[in-house]
Amino acid sequence: MNQHGKHGKPAPYTLLRRRQVVGGFLAIGGAALWSATGTAGVATAAPAAGRWDKADSTNGWPVIEQAPEHLIEGAGGTRVSCRGDDVATVLLHLARRYHYEVHEIGPRDITGHTTDRMIGPPYESNCLSGTAITIFQPLYPAGSKGNVFPQDLATIRDILAELDGVVTWGGDQEPAKESHFQIDVAPGDATLADVAARIREWEARPGAGAGVVPDVFAARRRVRARDLRNRQKR
Repeated sequence: MNQHGKHGKPAPYTLLRRRQVVGGFLAIGGAALWSATGTAGVATAAPAAGRWDKADSTNGWPVIEQAPEHLIEGAGGTRVSCRGDDVATVLLHLARRYHYEVHEIGPRDITGHTTDRMIGPPYESNCLSGTAITIFQPLYPAGSKGNVFPQDLATIRDILAELDGVVTWGGDQEPAKESHFQIDVAPGDATLADVAARIREWEARPGAGAGVVPDVFAARRRVRARDLRNRQKR
Protein backbone atom coordinates (compact mmCIF):
# COMPACT_ATOMS: atom_id res chain seq x y z
CA MET A 1 0.00 0.00 0.00
CA ASN A 2 1.46 3.39 -0.98
CA GLN A 3 2.02 5.89 1.81
CA HIS A 4 2.81 9.48 0.77
CA GLY A 5 3.87 12.69 2.41
CA LYS A 6 3.48 16.22 1.08
CA HIS A 7 3.64 16.84 -2.66
CA GLY A 8 3.08 13.14 -3.40
CA LYS A 9 6.55 12.03 -2.31
CA PRO A 10 6.85 8.70 -0.48
CA ALA A 11 6.88 9.13 3.28
CA PRO A 12 9.37 6.86 5.06
CA TYR A 13 7.97 4.01 7.09
CA THR A 14 8.77 4.20 10.78
CA LEU A 15 8.12 1.84 13.63
CA LEU A 16 5.87 4.43 15.28
CA ARG A 17 3.68 4.84 12.20
CA ARG A 18 3.48 1.08 11.79
CA ARG A 19 2.15 0.64 15.32
CA GLN A 20 -0.37 3.41 14.79
CA VAL A 21 -1.89 1.96 11.65
CA VAL A 22 -1.41 -1.79 11.99
CA GLY A 23 -4.72 -2.12 13.75
CA GLY A 24 -6.48 -0.63 10.74
CA PHE A 25 -4.79 -3.05 8.38
CA LEU A 26 -5.80 -6.00 10.48
CA ALA A 27 -9.40 -5.11 9.80
CA ILE A 28 -8.83 -5.82 6.11
CA GLY A 29 -9.91 -9.35 5.25
CA GLY A 30 -7.00 -11.76 5.41
CA ALA A 31 -4.35 -9.39 6.76
CA ALA A 32 -4.07 -11.29 10.02
CA LEU A 33 -2.83 -14.30 8.09
CA TRP A 34 0.44 -12.46 7.49
CA SER A 35 0.81 -10.29 10.59
CA ALA A 36 0.28 -13.11 13.04
CA THR A 37 3.56 -14.78 12.12
CA GLY A 38 5.90 -11.91 12.95
CA THR A 39 6.75 -9.39 15.64
CA ALA A 40 6.83 -5.66 14.93
CA GLY A 41 10.29 -4.18 14.64
CA VAL A 42 12.36 -7.08 15.96
CA ALA A 43 16.03 -6.11 15.95
CA THR A 44 18.88 -8.60 16.01
CA ALA A 45 22.65 -8.20 15.98
CA ALA A 46 23.79 -6.66 12.70
CA PRO A 47 25.81 -9.17 10.66
CA ALA A 48 29.54 -8.54 10.57
CA ALA A 49 30.87 -7.52 7.17
CA GLY A 50 33.26 -9.87 5.44
CA ARG A 51 34.88 -10.19 2.03
CA TRP A 52 33.30 -12.56 -0.50
CA ASP A 53 36.12 -14.12 -2.52
CA LYS A 54 34.27 -17.00 -4.18
CA ALA A 55 33.70 -17.15 -7.92
CA ASP A 56 29.95 -17.77 -7.48
CA SER A 57 27.32 -16.15 -5.28
CA THR A 58 25.32 -18.25 -2.83
CA ASN A 59 22.62 -19.02 -5.40
CA GLY A 60 25.17 -20.55 -7.79
CA TRP A 61 25.46 -17.72 -10.32
CA PRO A 62 28.94 -16.50 -11.36
CA VAL A 63 30.13 -13.19 -9.93
CA ILE A 64 30.38 -10.58 -12.70
CA GLU A 65 32.21 -7.29 -13.00
CA GLN A 66 29.53 -5.49 -15.02
CA ALA A 67 25.77 -5.68 -15.37
CA PRO A 68 23.50 -3.67 -17.67
CA GLU A 69 21.11 -1.01 -16.39
CA HIS A 70 17.44 -1.74 -16.93
CA LEU A 71 14.53 0.70 -16.93
CA ILE A 72 11.75 -0.05 -14.44
CA GLU A 73 8.79 0.91 -16.61
CA GLY A 74 6.29 3.19 -14.91
CA ALA A 75 8.73 4.25 -12.19
CA GLY A 76 9.66 7.67 -13.56
CA GLY A 77 12.89 6.71 -15.29
CA THR A 78 14.22 4.67 -12.38
CA ARG A 79 16.81 2.10 -13.42
CA VAL A 80 18.53 -0.82 -11.73
CA SER A 81 21.57 -2.89 -12.68
CA CYS A 82 21.24 -6.66 -12.86
CA ARG A 83 21.86 -9.55 -15.22
CA GLY A 84 19.92 -9.52 -18.46
CA ASP A 85 17.59 -12.03 -20.08
CA ASP A 86 15.37 -14.10 -17.77
CA VAL A 87 16.89 -12.70 -14.57
CA ALA A 88 16.13 -9.13 -15.62
CA THR A 89 12.63 -10.04 -16.78
CA VAL A 90 11.76 -11.55 -13.39
CA LEU A 91 13.42 -8.96 -11.15
CA LEU A 92 12.00 -6.03 -13.13
CA HIS A 93 8.50 -7.51 -12.92
CA LEU A 94 8.93 -7.78 -9.15
CA ALA A 95 10.18 -4.20 -8.94
CA ARG A 96 7.24 -2.91 -11.02
CA ARG A 97 4.65 -4.68 -8.90
CA TYR A 98 6.36 -3.37 -5.76
CA HIS A 99 6.27 0.14 -7.22
CA TYR A 100 2.58 -0.05 -8.15
CA GLU A 101 1.26 -1.98 -5.16
CA VAL A 102 3.59 -1.50 -2.17
CA HIS A 103 5.55 1.76 -2.32
CA GLU A 104 6.62 4.03 -5.16
CA ILE A 105 10.27 3.48 -6.11
CA GLY A 106 12.56 6.35 -7.10
CA PRO A 107 16.14 6.34 -8.43
CA ARG A 108 17.65 6.32 -4.93
CA ASP A 109 15.39 3.61 -3.56
CA ILE A 110 16.63 0.54 -5.43
CA THR A 111 20.05 -0.99 -5.98
CA GLY A 112 21.17 -4.11 -7.81
CA HIS A 113 24.52 -5.35 -9.04
CA THR A 114 27.61 -4.28 -7.14
CA THR A 115 31.32 -5.02 -7.36
CA ASP A 116 31.91 -4.31 -3.66
CA ARG A 117 32.86 -7.71 -2.22
CA MET A 118 32.50 -6.53 1.37
CA ILE A 119 29.12 -7.95 2.39
CA GLY A 120 27.13 -8.73 5.51
CA PRO A 121 24.98 -11.87 5.33
CA PRO A 122 26.25 -14.37 2.71
CA TYR A 123 23.10 -13.97 0.62
CA GLU A 124 24.18 -10.40 -0.16
CA SER A 125 26.77 -12.01 -2.45
CA ASN A 126 23.96 -12.47 -4.95
CA CYS A 127 24.23 -8.76 -5.72
CA LEU A 128 27.76 -9.52 -6.98
CA SER A 129 26.33 -11.90 -9.58
CA GLY A 130 23.63 -9.43 -10.64
CA THR A 131 20.85 -11.72 -9.41
CA ALA A 132 19.51 -9.67 -6.48
CA ILE A 133 17.99 -6.27 -5.87
CA THR A 134 17.51 -4.22 -2.74
CA ILE A 135 14.51 -1.91 -2.31
CA PHE A 136 14.51 0.76 0.46
CA GLN A 137 17.56 -0.67 2.19
CA PRO A 138 17.82 2.19 4.75
CA LEU A 139 14.29 1.40 5.92
CA TYR A 140 14.80 -2.37 6.03
CA PRO A 141 18.43 -3.13 6.98
CA ALA A 142 19.87 -6.55 7.65
CA GLY A 143 19.20 -7.66 11.20
CA SER A 144 15.72 -6.14 11.56
CA LYS A 145 12.39 -7.75 10.74
CA GLY A 146 8.68 -7.24 11.26
CA ASN A 147 8.69 -3.70 9.86
CA VAL A 148 6.52 -4.33 6.79
CA PHE A 149 2.85 -3.35 7.03
CA PRO A 150 0.49 -6.37 6.88
CA GLN A 151 -1.15 -5.22 3.63
CA ASP A 152 2.27 -4.74 2.03
CA LEU A 153 3.47 -8.08 3.34
CA ALA A 154 0.49 -9.81 1.75
CA THR A 155 1.39 -8.16 -1.56
CA ILE A 156 5.04 -9.21 -1.32
CA ARG A 157 3.95 -12.77 -0.60
CA ASP A 158 1.62 -12.66 -3.61
CA ILE A 159 4.41 -11.42 -5.88
CA LEU A 160 6.71 -14.24 -4.78
CA ALA A 161 3.98 -16.82 -5.35
CA GLU A 162 3.26 -15.38 -8.81
CA LEU A 163 6.95 -15.98 -9.61
CA ASP A 164 6.66 -19.68 -8.67
CA GLY A 165 9.39 -19.50 -6.03
CA VAL A 166 12.23 -18.50 -8.37
CA VAL A 167 12.71 -15.41 -6.18
CA THR A 168 13.13 -15.47 -2.42
CA TRP A 169 12.76 -12.57 0.00
CA GLY A 170 15.31 -11.42 2.53
CA GLY A 171 12.57 -11.29 5.16
CA ASP A 172 12.66 -15.10 5.13
CA GLN A 173 16.45 -15.28 5.47
CA GLU A 174 18.54 -15.41 8.62
CA PRO A 175 19.39 -12.75 9.54
CA ALA A 176 16.38 -11.05 7.99
CA LYS A 177 16.73 -8.24 5.48
CA GLU A 178 13.30 -7.14 4.32
CA SER A 179 14.67 -4.97 1.51
CA HIS A 180 16.41 -7.88 -0.25
CA PHE A 181 15.07 -10.00 -3.14
CA GLN A 182 17.13 -12.59 -5.00
CA ILE A 183 16.91 -15.19 -7.72
CA ASP A 184 16.75 -18.46 -5.79
CA VAL A 185 17.46 -20.98 -8.55
CA ALA A 186 20.68 -21.93 -10.32
CA PRO A 187 21.64 -20.96 -13.87
CA GLY A 188 19.74 -22.95 -16.47
CA ASP A 189 16.77 -23.65 -14.19
CA ALA A 190 13.71 -24.46 -16.30
CA THR A 191 11.27 -22.78 -13.92
CA LEU A 192 13.07 -19.45 -14.27
CA ALA A 193 12.77 -19.67 -18.04
CA ASP A 194 9.08 -20.58 -17.80
CA VAL A 195 8.28 -17.72 -15.43
CA ALA A 196 10.19 -15.21 -17.58
CA ALA A 197 8.33 -16.40 -20.70
CA ARG A 198 5.01 -15.99 -18.91
CA ILE A 199 5.90 -12.42 -17.84
CA ARG A 200 6.87 -11.50 -21.41
CA GLU A 201 3.52 -12.84 -22.57
CA TRP A 202 1.74 -10.66 -20.01
CA GLU A 203 3.71 -7.61 -21.09
CA ALA A 204 2.60 -8.14 -24.68
CA ARG A 205 -1.08 -8.44 -23.75
CA PRO A 206 -3.17 -5.45 -22.61
CA GLY A 207 -4.73 -5.87 -19.19
CA ALA A 208 -2.13 -8.30 -17.86
CA GLY A 209 1.10 -8.15 -15.88
CA ALA A 210 2.44 -5.51 -13.50
CA GLY A 211 0.15 -2.51 -13.18
CA VAL A 212 -3.00 -4.62 -13.10
CA VAL A 213 -3.52 -4.78 -9.35
CA PRO A 214 -4.88 -8.16 -8.21
CA ASP A 215 -6.83 -8.99 -5.07
CA VAL A 216 -3.97 -10.40 -3.00
CA PHE A 217 -6.48 -11.56 -0.36
CA ALA A 218 -8.42 -13.77 -2.76
CA ALA A 219 -8.56 -17.22 -1.18
CA ARG A 220 -6.66 -19.09 -3.89
CA ARG A 221 -3.88 -16.50 -4.13
CA ARG A 222 -3.57 -16.31 -0.34
CA VAL A 223 -3.23 -20.07 0.07
CA ARG A 224 -0.67 -20.28 -2.72
CA ALA A 225 1.36 -17.46 -1.15
CA ARG A 226 1.19 -19.06 2.29
CA ASP A 227 2.37 -22.43 0.98
CA LEU A 228 5.34 -20.83 -0.76
CA ARG A 229 6.21 -18.87 2.38
CA ASN A 230 6.32 -22.10 4.38
CA ARG A 231 8.65 -23.69 1.81
CA GLN A 232 11.00 -20.73 1.58
CA LYS A 233 11.42 -19.94 5.27
CA ARG A 234 15.12 -20.36 6.12
